[in-house]
Amino acid sequence: MWHRGRPEGHARSWRTLLPAPSSRAESAGAARRAVRVTVAAVVGFYPAVHLLDQPVFALYTLFVPVAFGLLSPLPGSGRRRAGTVLRALPAAAALITLGTYLAAATWAAALGMLFVGFVLVTGASIGPRATGVVPALQLCYILACFPPYAPGTLGDRLAGLAVGATLTILCEWLLLPEPERPSYRGRVAGALELAERAVHDLLRGGADGRETAERLRTAGRELRFSRTAAGCRPTGAGAKDRALAQAGYATRRFLDLLAALAPLLRAPADLPSATLLRGLATACADTAAALRGTRPPPGPEGVEEMIAQYAAVRGVPPDLREDPHALLRRQSTLLAAAVSAVTVSAAVALATGPRRPMPGLPLEQFWYAGASTPRLWRVRIADHLTPRSVVFQNAVRTASGLALARLVAGSLDLSHGFWVLLGMLTLGRTTAGATWSAVRSAAVGTLIGSLAAGALLISAGDMTAVYAALLVPMMLVAFSVGPVGGPAWGQGLFTLVVSTAFAQIAPVTWELAEARIVDVLTGSAIGLVCGVLAWPAGARGEMRRSAAALFRATAPLIRLTVERAATGHSAPGTRADAATALRRTMRYWRTAHASYAQLRTEPPPRHAADGGPDWLAGLNHGSRVLVGTYWLPWSQGTAWPSDAASWAREATDEVVSATLRAARFPADGVTVRLAPLPPGVLTRLPAPSVSHLVDVEVWLHALASDLTAAVGPGSSVEGGFR
Repeated sequence: MWHRGRPEGHARSWRTLLPAPSSRAESAGAARRAVRVTVAAVVGFYPAVHLLDQPVFALYTLFVPVAFGLLSPLPGSGRRRAGTVLRALPAAAALITLGTYLAAATWAAALGMLFVGFVLVTGASIGPRATGVVPALQLCYILACFPPYAPGTLGDRLAGLAVGATLTILCEWLLLPEPERPSYRGRVAGALELAERAVHDLLRGGADGRETAERLRTAGRELRFSRTAAGCRPTGAGAKDRALAQAGYATRRFLDLLAALAPLLRAPADLPSATLLRGLATACADTAAALRGTRPPPGPEGVEEMIAQYAAVRGVPPDLREDPHALLRRQSTLLAAAVSAVTVSAAVALATGPRRPMPGLPLEQFWYAGASTPRLWRVRIADHLTPRSVVFQNAVRTASGLALARLVAGSLDLSHGFWVLLGMLTLGRTTAGATWSAVRSAAVGTLIGSLAAGALLISAGDMTAVYAALLVPMMLVAFSVGPVGGPAWGQGLFTLVVSTAFAQIAPVTWELAEARIVDVLTGSAIGLVCGVLAWPAGARGEMRRSAAALFRATAPLIRLTVERAATGHSAPGTRADAATALRRTMRYWRTAHASYAQLRTEPPPRHAADGGPDWLAGLNHGSRVLVGTYWLPWSQGTAWPSDAASWAREATDEVVSATLRAARFPADGVTVRLAPLPPGVLTRLPAPSVSHLVDVEVWLHALASDLTAAVGPGSSVEGGFR
């Protein structure tokens, strides 16, 4: 990632951030899910209503499968989803118990909702499984915290939870289960196998460099989380997920660097470079085999040894017939690729094998290797306990909206008031514009659905057999069409489902449909108010702030890294003098990454243009600075002569100044003017030091390229090479 290369996401249209239209696969998945949820719900609901005459028990057996199977985006295959529901059962039981006792007073239930909402949304940041069950757990509290205050029914409620969850687990596991999707491990392994083949082809001279580069870049893009199914992304806070995610990032850097080298390699390559490339190809094959489970993880020691040997012998051979500067830049790029391979090997060893220390590697890069899982959870949550985190903002927005909805529903004594909270929960979005769009559609759908439900209730009266016969087909249609049809279809069809179900639990009239309209509109209005008052721009404003903070945090690291290289006193190991700046930069990088992940889920503003900031290039800039701080230069050398050190400081000042200017995101972009190296300096430095000087040059040019890509159009890198 040091080489300039092609910045990811450059000139990406805002339109690509919009969700894609529903595909045939999504529709088929929604239909399978509808069958599972319907079967799980009615198998417990019908006996509870028509045989046992237990309305409370029946209500929970109906809504628990809907909550876990439909409202919660559970990740992974059928077996994994079943395991997620099983692990969530204790928390669900605790929330039902808490809600049952706090229902004694409206203010107590509202305060409980505020606490529960904030804790659940914030705690969901520890991983995709936790994120998936949050809506279901919220619904468990919502159902229990509404009147009547009846602690005596707690047993029926918990029994309904147990039966509904058990049926959900069985259906997720056995009935039309979600198919296994290609794992992220397999995707990384495939990318490494492609890199192995590409290296061998290039060394034999039997491959077109430009075509190979494009294949490598394409494979790298496929490792982005945006190209990976939600259930397959290693986004958890545990060490295994962190290591696999780091392996993915490093593999993308490795592929991009190989892609930059591919058009420049000529067979035969210089002997040290050819030897290192063959070793890297072997390491790729071994690491891919470890990811596929066919051999133990090799660890990074072999690649480290190759790097040390290469750093000692690389340089300009006496019989060179090409530009020595071009050769040194190519060698620097290859060494950067080898460093990424070290990271891949170390991360894969942590992801697939037992935890072990990584001696010789930067401690800051693998800080999580020896940490316990609870500590890693605490670190993840602590990262987001700041008003500048989108996770914190979402938690505050959701918790305050649910608490306000509970307070309003209780104070106004709304019939079926939990629909107010359910409407707020399902229609709330991270931006005010998206919330308004969802509310408008939902209002139309609820109105039409309520009119249809009212007509049904009037015509069928108290004939429960009619409602029992209609419930299953209505659920199948609603749960198949609603998730892919949008808020209007979802709310309208769900209105018919709940009306048909409640008509079997207790005698109802057409006023149930009226109550549904009032409750959903009330919840929608509350959600809209919270969306307008609490960070209405969503992740857009926070993305700009967090990217600016990341740029400012990297500036001292750039200066410190180059200064240490110029004095010849830097090597991979401890970095006590940079510890504070490293921690700050890593924290801001994680915060910015979370903002970017949410930004991709939000619709673009109407006035957005194609030439806005490239946030992914900004994240790449932060990642490149961290990698350089960890590894530049590759070994201890001698101090540079005064003219080389002066050039390095001037170039560093220019890049640091541009970094600080980029933090303001000027409308006309950022122009970086890097002067060429002093004449004759490459011939006056000894072999190790001249290579280190070119390493710094390549790094600074790559940082300049990232900056000009990140802050928008109209920028260019002037001076030096391209």
